Amino acid sequence: MAQHTVYILYNADASVMGKLSYGYRKLTNKNPDKPACAACDITHAGLHLDETAQWKSAKADFISSGAAKEIKQLHRDELDKETKGFVQSQELQFPMVLAQSEGSGFKVLMDNQKLSGFKGDPQTFMKSLREILAEGDGGERL
Repeated sequence: MAQHTVYILYNADASVMGKLSYGYRKLTNKNPDKPACAACDITHAGLHLDETAQWKSAKADFISSGAAKEIKQLHRDELDKETKGFVQSQELQFPMVLAQSEGSGFKVLMDNQKLSGFKGDPQTFMKSLREILAEGDGGERL
């Protein structure tokens, strides 16, 4: 299995104002099928500042199983030049999940619509992520 770095990119900024803005969007959102940040729901159960115990456990199991080299969780304002350039060049919408193998470019694994379908469940998300990565290792280059 190739050693991928998985990037979970949130639809929120890390700054205090970013957190307040996200909180407002989360509280005023009337459509459960289009959450303010589906990735935030998976890792932080919405408005919590800390990752949930369920997410921490799922992430640790995922990494220890060798499914990925690491998982990087980044807010929009934390992206490095390479990641930001890829997102902008592809005109991608936050949140999303990307993967990058050593020596290769980024690949989009999940978009907001796919992330929303997990309804904040880390276990279901990780199962799907594991399957997507395994499919990529079977022929499609990630």
